This record gives sequence, C-alpha cells and structure tokens, in this order.
Amino acid sequence: MPKTRELEVRLQRTEQQLRLFQKVSRFMVREMSLQEVLQGIVSLMVEFMECDSCLVYLLDQDELVLCASNTPHPSTIGKVRLRLSEGLTGWVARERRLLAISREAYKDSRFKYFGELPEDTFEAFLSAPVIARNRVVGVINVQHRAPHQHTGSEMEVLTTVGEQVGCVLVLARMEPTAVAEANHVQLVLSSGPVQPRS
Repeated sequence: MPKTRELEVRLQRTEQQLRLFQKVSRFMVREMSLQEVLQGIVSLMVEFMECDSCLVYLLDQDELVLCASNTPHPSTIGKVRLRLSEGLTGWVARERRLLAISREAYKDSRFKYFGELPEDTFEAFLSAPVIARNRVVGVINVQHRAPHQHTGSEMEVLTTVGEQVGCVLVLARMEPTAVAEANHVQLVLSSGPVQPRS
C-alpha cells in the first residue's frame, strides 16, 4: 500500500474512533435507562468492530451476569451467570486484563461452554474489564464467527469503552437532583490540590 494511502486509511480509522467515543459520551449525558445505554453501546461496538457479537457482563457480588447483548436472545439477559473462576470472561475480570484470542477461542482451557449462547462456537474473542473508580465491575466482550487478528487499535478501543461503561455505571447511581443541587466548585476544591508528579 502506498504511503499516502496508508496514512489516509489510518486517519479515517482514527476519525471513526473519535466518532465512536463521542457517541458513547453522548449516551453518558442523556436521560436514558441504564439498559438503553448499554444496548446502545453494544450496538455501536458491533458497528465499529465489524464483529458478530458484543456482550456486557456486570458484577453481582462474586458472579458476572449477562446484562446487554446485540444478539436477540432476551431469555439469557440476567440469566447467564458465571463465577469469577469460570470462563474467559471470568479470567478477564479476575486478572483485570485484556484478553485477545484470534482463533478457536472455544478450545482455550479457560473457556466455559453455555449451550444457550450462539457465541459458544465463535472463533475470535476480545475482552476487556469494565472499570469504575479503579474497580472491576464487569467485562465487555466482542466476538467474531470467523478467525480475526485483533489490532492494537481495536484492543485500545475496547479498553477505553470498558472504562466509559464504568463511568456510565457510576453516573447511573446518582439521582438527577444530586447533579442539579451539587456545588461542583466546592466538590473540586475540597478534594485538595493536585500533587505534581515526579
């Protein structure tokens, strides 16, 4: 690929990333149900990653619960659960690390077979922890039916969206009146000065 064409492609992909982050950010400031926000994010991820599946699991004590999916299997939302010691998803939450498998994810020794999920037979698996206030509160997975070599850019995007989902969850716990009534200046100033980094 000629150098100019390569730069054009990279610029186009960077612009797509920016649009994705902007759209996720807009979900964060709208008055929508948490379920609508998560479903919106899942749809955006499928479009951006050109993947076949995006699933969001959230932590319920010591279990991860499927809370959003782009595929229409509503009977599994809230029903599919796995412990932190189970599956690739449990490993990501437990280890607080990104996981990328380009082919035969179902053959990985950490894989957990569910039976009711079509994703059980998908080849490629990319997963990142959902982080809120430096705590793992869930996991976001994207999967491809066919083998897929994940790029560094795709890994960075999923990590960032996992962090954005964590922020969405923190915001969802706030009452709308709390935002309106908060003295944001006092909140910032009472948190103390920023310490210079050495």
